[in-house]
Amino acid sequence: MDVERIKEIIDSQPNLSTALGMNFISTPEDDMCMATMKVDERNRQPFGFLSGGASLALAENLAGVGSSALCPGKICVGISVSGQHVKAVVEGETVTALAHLVQKGRTLHVWNVDITDSSGDIISTVHVTNYIIASKKDKE
Repeated sequence: MDVERIKEIIDSQPNLSTALGMNFISTPEDDMCMATMKVDERNRQPFGFLSGGASLALAENLAGVGSSALCPGKICVGISVSGQHVKAVVEGETVTALAHLVQKGRTLHVWNVDITDSSGDIISTVHVTNYIIASKKDKE
């Protein structure tokens, strides 16, 4: 999935993705996208571990990037995010999120996102549902 156009939009203004250090990566598969995030002072708990909230934010933002890439000109917003955290990651490591499109409807997209550590072990698995909204231009 080509996410370069979405990356340009993200990089053009301050937002949660850039604040937490997310890096979105295109993939050759049409139903998958990827992101990395280094665990540092922007996204860790006071104890030095990756925050569960930052993991959920990574998953939701990645699924949003995927839905936006699939629906040019539409607004894609997360309406449901749920996840399980199964392993801690310490500051200094980089995590990788891989999002798989489960269902692509006209108004709803469902994604499963696995987040792994540098050893490839699952640290979180997240389910994201996005709502696809017509842009103001489409409504006119």
